[in-house]
Amino acid sequence: MDVENANCKMRVSQCTDMEVLPIERPIKIDHEITGLEKLVEEIHAIFSRDHVNVQDVQKLMLGYKSSPKDWKKYAKFDRFRYTRNLVDAGNGAFNIMILCWGAGHASPIHDHADSHCFMKILSGNLEEVRYDWPDHVQPEVLKKLKNNSCCDKMADQDGCRCEQDGGYNAGDMKEIGRNRLELNDVCYINDALGLHRVENPSHADGAVSLHLYCPPFDSCRVFDSRTGTPTTVTTTFWSINGKKVKRVMEANECADSQN
Repeated sequence: MDVENANCKMRVSQCTDMEVLPIERPIKIDHEITGLEKLVEEIHAIFSRDHVNVQDVQKLMLGYKSSPKDWKKYAKFDRFRYTRNLVDAGNGAFNIMILCWGAGHASPIHDHADSHCFMKILSGNLEEVRYDWPDHVQPEVLKKLKNNSCCDKMADQDGCRCEQDGGYNAGDMKEIGRNRLELNDVCYINDALGLHRVENPSHADGAVSLHLYCPPFDSCRVFDSRTGTPTTVTTTFWSINGKKVKRVMEANECADSQN
């Protein structure tokens, strides 16, 4: 089974027979989706199944053509940093959010906590920079893939050498690709495909992106660009359902409040 057929309702490391291949082939859109509310409705419908293909979710995301009237109530900008605005909590199976990027705003290098991540450009454009995992830091999915490929073969030898002790070295963060994302483009990433950083390359205009994470997560790791040292951070929201919260809320609080 390749990554296109990986089950989005499972964490990436649970897709044990998944081949780690990027999705590069053109995807044919089944039908156009009119309006963000309709897109959310169709995402709920597809996640009512036991198995949800990565490619099926991509088709839905591509089928929606961005219209500011659909999402402007969620577009909450901050002068100093990008914002994360919750659109739908997805009954625990996924969550949908809109991120707003002021001119020059960028995320840190980060992982996706063993979940699937889809991103669609609603306004402006963004640049995605992908990185290889630094030495001595591995996500669960790569540990499983390496166990399957080499550890069994080495069981009768000196033990597995997939992970070795050691410190971090400067230059651990190796760039492996760049992707310019224009209006209505959709990209997909999971921990098996690497880490990434997203930035608004414009020094004058803002950008808006739609994100779907499945399963949702309430924390992830960010990485120092010089050393590769990871730090766990909490996922927070600037607004919920279009209303700015009095204080920045953590993802687990938001999920609890919508159950």
